[in-house]
Amino acid sequence: MARIILLNKPYGVLSQFTGEPGQRTLAECVSEKGVYAAGRLDADSEGLLLLTDDGALQHRLADPRHKQVKVYLAQVEGLVTPEALSKLQAPLDLGDFVTRPCRVREVGEPAWLWPRNPPIRERKAIPTSWLRLELREGKNRQVRRMTARVGLPTLRLLRISIGDWQLGDLQPGQWRLA
Repeated sequence: MARIILLNKPYGVLSQFTGEPGQRTLAECVSEKGVYAAGRLDADSEGLLLLTDDGALQHRLADPRHKQVKVYLAQVEGLVTPEALSKLQAPLDLGDFVTRPCRVREVGEPAWLWPRNPPIRERKAIPTSWLRLELREGKNRQVRRMTARVGLPTLRLLRISIGDWQLGDLQPGQWRLA
């Protein structure tokens, strides 16, 4: 039976077990042997990453054709407008591809959120807002590119679920078997 590990990938950690000297990798979080990431999160993104020892399952989980809903929380610079929400939800041309429609809504800062190290940059004259985005695709830096396109640059990005798997109460660097 396939092992599936749910990991809360910390900020600054690569979504792989090896890297250049000085780079932080999954090896500092997960000591299990023979598991590999099913999908990716950029080093500057945090949250749920699935790992498995089953190659076919790994491919299926990472493949956008299988339409696993991925839910993200994004702290963005600026105030969210109805126009920005409408643009984010509709197909959005990012230059090299057009996004699929998705669900986006403004939310409050999560009460359960851990502090990020290092903290995000804050500017006293510019407020921040939080968005909850549900995507059925996950192209390279897609959420960051989407929010920037509508004038709301992402400051912090967390993935909180993939399909039926939830981040839950895992703290950065913690993992559990699914």
